[in-house]
Amino acid sequence: MKNGLLILCGLLLSAYQASSQTYEVKSPDGRIQIKVNNSNKIFWSASLNGNLIIENAEAGMDFSSKTNFGLNPKVKKQTIKSVSQNIHAIVPIKESEIKDEYTELSITYQGNYKLNFRAYNDGVAYQFIDEAKEKRNVVSEKVSLSFPEGSRSLFPQEESMYSHNERLYLDKSLKDIASKDFCSLPVLFTTPKAKVLFTETALHDYPGLFLKGNGNTTLNAIFPKYVLEAVDKDGKSDRVQTITKEADYIAKTSGNRSFPWRVFIISDDDRVLVSSNLSYQLAAPNALKNTDWIKPGKVAWDWYNDNNIYGVDFKAGLNTETYKYFIDFAAANKVEYVILDEGWTKSTTNILDFNPAMDVKELIRYGKEKGVGIILWVLWKPLDQNLLQILETYKSWGAKGIKIDYMQRNDQYMVNSYEQIARECAKLELLVDFHGAFKPAGLHRMYPNVLNYEGVRGNENNKWSTDITPEHTVTIPFIRMAAGPMDFTPGSMINKQPKNFAISFNNPMTMGTRAHQVAMYVVYEAPLQMMCESPSTYYKEQETVDFITQIPTVWDKTVVLHGSVGNYIVVARKKGDKWFIGGMTDANARILPIDLSFLGEGNFSMEVFSDGINAETFAQDYKKEIMAVDKNIKVTAKMASGGGWSAIITKK
Repeated sequence: MKNGLLILCGLLLSAYQASSQTYEVKSPDGRIQIKVNNSNKIFWSASLNGNLIIENAEAGMDFSSKTNFGLNPKVKKQTIKSVSQNIHAIVPIKESEIKDEYTELSITYQGNYKLNFRAYNDGVAYQFIDEAKEKRNVVSEKVSLSFPEGSRSLFPQEESMYSHNERLYLDKSLKDIASKDFCSLPVLFTTPKAKVLFTETALHDYPGLFLKGNGNTTLNAIFPKYVLEAVDKDGKSDRVQTITKEADYIAKTSGNRSFPWRVFIISDDDRVLVSSNLSYQLAAPNALKNTDWIKPGKVAWDWYNDNNIYGVDFKAGLNTETYKYFIDFAAANKVEYVILDEGWTKSTTNILDFNPAMDVKELIRYGKEKGVGIILWVLWKPLDQNLLQILETYKSWGAKGIKIDYMQRNDQYMVNSYEQIARECAKLELLVDFHGAFKPAGLHRMYPNVLNYEGVRGNENNKWSTDITPEHTVTIPFIRMAAGPMDFTPGSMINKQPKNFAISFNNPMTMGTRAHQVAMYVVYEAPLQMMCESPSTYYKEQETVDFITQIPTVWDKTVVLHGSVGNYIVVARKKGDKWFIGGMTDANARILPIDLSFLGEGNFSMEVFSDGINAETFAQDYKKEIMAVDKNIKVTAKMASGGGWSAIITKK
């Protein structure tokens, strides 16, 4: 009788599981679990160490015709597989070889669509795949996320979807995020047991996602509508548009395609937010056959310092002499590129000809002679109107790349424009730096000539605001940088403690110490990394320049030694046989131990750039020293308020 009862209970349990169609999958290390429930809709949850982190989330898509994904879903089959492989990064932002290890649950539904979930050791992701073969419109996508009671967010709140996506991160309880409040991605959530970084990748032919509140612990996705008409703002703007007509759908699509990955980095250790490669791992693979011509490096940048060079016998400004001075500085310091930012073109809309005071062809020739490449800034709007001719012209002059500015949109047309620019530039062997841009969303893996994106409130904001505090600069590595490279534009030599800071558009300064700015070259990931200060000032600060120019912009290996969002960060990175360490703190002075066990066997020389004894009052004060170390030596990073600490370690 007992055996019969057990058999009956087993049959009933099996019948229940079959009717509810619930599936589970775990990360390779078993710490993260995804549970998917198919009832009248598709719901899913994620747990870390048995603690529910994302609960009762909903996934679905509504179309103009045929099957809506996730509405009364009927499962045809499901499979689970484990994958362990290496990804070779063409442009290694964190690591040259990335371990790609996950467990995938793939569910095939009636109606010709799939939903793939992946569980990684550092997070989860899901992606819809449409296997239909017909054209239709995406009316909306359902991404509904619910978090445990007491959860908060560092919320990059937007005022409009027409945006540069350069936001501050507002610390909010989820219940205080009203239905009118929405944010761009990436966004960070803090639950009682773990943090969750939400972003998207493999974004192709589809609008970018924004997330809005509801006055409770649930948030929902919203998207820009498909743009039918956009006109110049006030009928005359060279860069700002007014969207005058939108469709009642978000995208046109043609079936048999994949949609973007919804990515969630999940950890109870803040360091994982910096070390995670999930956005890159889930992006579309490299599409280029030849990538040997792609050369990352540093850039002497003009716009931040307003061309303020001095101690010369010519008038500084938008002229050939000034930019030859920039090129000479770059050549003398082995800086790979100089950008000609706004002002080099005949006008901001006539970008096929140059300012009569600037002989751009001569500057490119002069740069080539000196071993310095020239990158040309352009506005997106005139570029989009005549893309191929403009790119071919710049290539014929000998330019090495372009910096595109003022996109400010995230709709399907704009996402496709990014990809078209990347593709056409790749054909001509031109590098790309997107400014006025949405966050990285995987395009830089598919087209590795895309070396950087803005989409961050960076150093240039010091010209008109007090926003770039040490707290902000130790927040963005954990949130914005999780999506991909970040053109923050470090390198200021005019450094002030907050009480001494003053806004100046023409002679900008930065909050925090000199060592804080120097450490950004290790902490911030940017294969095309700016040096924002005036070359004249850099010449006066040659010792600092000599330290900065030793630091690479791409890396073979990354180890995050310390990390606390908005408080402090210490990162060690390896390139070749050298190690580089960068540490930054908020307004609180800190002493952090540096574990050198990653060095391995042998004896090493460590060159240290740290806050000087008077950096608390005079932020430009720094100290340089060289010491002998090995993997067992105990080292401490002592940082002043708003301070930093850096080291270059070479094997003897």
